[in-house]
Amino acid sequence: MPCGQGRRGLRRKPGGRVMRHFFFGKACGLCYTVRMEFEHALLNWYRENRRDLPWRRTRDPYAVWISEIMLQQTRVNAVIPYYESFLTAFPNVTALAEADDDRLMKLWQGLGYYSRAKNLKRAAIETLERFGNTLPGSYRELLTLPGIGSYTAGAIASIAYNERVPAVDGNVLRVMARIRDDARDVMAPKTREAVFSELLSDFPADAGTFNQALMELGAMVCVPNGAPLCAACPVKDVCRARQNGTIALRPVKSKKAKRTIEPVTVFALFDGERFLVRKRRDEGLLAGLYELPNVSGTLNGDEAAAYLDALGARPIGEIRQYERKHIFTHREWHMRVYACAVQAGDLSGYVWYDGTQSLPTAFGICLPDRKEKRP
Repeated sequence: MPCGQGRRGLRRKPGGRVMRHFFFGKACGLCYTVRMEFEHALLNWYRENRRDLPWRRTRDPYAVWISEIMLQQTRVNAVIPYYESFLTAFPNVTALAEADDDRLMKLWQGLGYYSRAKNLKRAAIETLERFGNTLPGSYRELLTLPGIGSYTAGAIASIAYNERVPAVDGNVLRVMARIRDDARDVMAPKTREAVFSELLSDFPADAGTFNQALMELGAMVCVPNGAPLCAACPVKDVCRARQNGTIALRPVKSKKAKRTIEPVTVFALFDGERFLVRKRRDEGLLAGLYELPNVSGTLNGDEAAAYLDALGARPIGEIRQYERKHIFTHREWHMRVYACAVQAGDLSGYVWYDGTQSLPTAFGICLPDRKEKRP
């Protein structure tokens, strides 16, 4: 039988029109035998080599959801303690929906991208109203909840409910670009949508395990930074980029727009072990979190002294000056910090930090002897 015409190599659309499966690329015609070789090799490799991560020990849709949201833009090792603490504090949808906002933000402190935590609570409230104490069991219904996009919906639906739907993240896009020697720009939304549709057309029955295997391959072998570990790849024999000598060219990624540089002056004002903070507005960057006193721009020493005087905080002893930098997704804060002990009365809007407030990393690194952490 010619390659591409195995019993799963061709599929028939309504109306009788024949279409080829798209697993390896548009009408690529790879035969059923090669398709199954890829699937079996990948799944066998995953079962033997997967990392033992806490969210892989359950198929509870709530736990899968929390882990997937936390893992967005955040390293796996950094997520583990947050995941465990979060599930202890908010073990189910009801607990999350009823969470105190300040406690929720405090538990999220250090993970960055705080809108994720706010969307988790919004989605929990909506889930209770529409579905009860359990996340909905289909990809389409999951997409209707705040903060859940195509990837997260695919991950929850496949892992928790074994719905045959892909979960296309950066790891999967990279793996598929190399396997299929695909020259489309993986940064383009239309490419992600196309890869999703192509995979969906003929997705394996063990959907949750297959999705996790693809992501694990991208994270551990077909890596994003540096050369992929092709010698250790379980599917290297069907990798078209390897066969064609284009591994270094895949995936194709358009350049990101340069981040905006924003100068900021921050004041770390102490009274013994306490320092001054206030709550930010409920909209915009770091909305609803706590901040150190700060102003836009870079103040010199005289301007900083005038600011403290206007604030009503009288410096005691030495005023230390140093620089810090913090990187957000689309901007960088270049911060000049003035740190000193102060004598302060009742400063409108400010409170002394007592450990219960959520202070984001951008301000935490401005405290003396603190080093920057990635979001």
